[in-house]
Amino acid sequence: MKKNNGKSRLGREKYITYLLFALPGFLLYLCFFVSPLFLGVYYSLLDWNGFSKNYNFIGLKNYVKAFSNNDFRRAILFNIRYSIMLIILVIAISLFLSVILNRNFRFRTFVRSVFFMPAVLSMLTVGLIFSEIYFRALPAFGQLTGIPALSANILSSKTTAIFGVLFVHVWQGVAIPTVLLMSALQTVPSEILESSLIDGANRWQQFWKIMMPFLVPTLGVILVLLLRDGLTLFDYVYGLTEGGPGGATRTITLLIYQQGFEEWNFSFAIAESLILSVLLASLSLVQITFTQKKQIY
Repeated sequence: MKKNNGKSRLGREKYITYLLFALPGFLLYLCFFVSPLFLGVYYSLLDWNGFSKNYNFIGLKNYVKAFSNNDFRRAILFNIRYSIMLIILVIAISLFLSVILNRNFRFRTFVRSVFFMPAVLSMLTVGLIFSEIYFRALPAFGQLTGIPALSANILSSKTTAIFGVLFVHVWQGVAIPTVLLMSALQTVPSEILESSLIDGANRWQQFWKIMMPFLVPTLGVILVLLLRDGLTLFDYVYGLTEGGPGGATRTITLLIYQQGFEEWNFSFAIAESLILSVLLASLSLVQITFTQKKQIY
């Protein structure tokens, strides 16, 4: 009986120790994540400019105003269209690069580091650099070579500005998905690949029938990350176009920034950000559910 009491007391002590170690992290999470979320919900129900002591409780009017706002609807459609193009391009390029870079060849480590180098740069810095390239370098090169498509700044047209931003995003955004997919390719048993070659399978059949099932969990993670990057796009647009020309590249996050910190419509901006959060969480949940069904265990 005493032995059992000793074990139970030891178990309680270990449990209390675990709680004490977890307590600082829990308090930090509560302070910097949970509390701001509830405060944001409360502020979104007010008519408040962000710094005045006077405010009015208006309920859900900010949410109704957001859904009836043409700029907000256009920004959502732009982000959705941009996210679809971003996901397709990054995944296609990353799959191709991961398969190529996973093979044995000379200077493989050097080539891998070159492809990963854009990932360590600041997104805003990359946007400012490419802004100068689009404004000065490409038009000069187009005039020198006589190529009309390159003679004008791609960011100056409403129809082509989105592709200028997308190119920069894909150039930098391919690095991390490529590394993740290369890691996933390491989990493919070499015995299965060798057996498939003996059975007469070609490279495409190997990739689609054998490698792809092992890549599905990683692709699910990449899809969520790319969806988040597409729907919360800010740095590239701010550094390249600032939402122009004529609002053609205005994103949801840029609109929230402008309304919150330029027009001082703070509560309305918070309501829009919460709508964006719900949209992002819903789409991510759908993606995760779909990819989990395709996993192999």
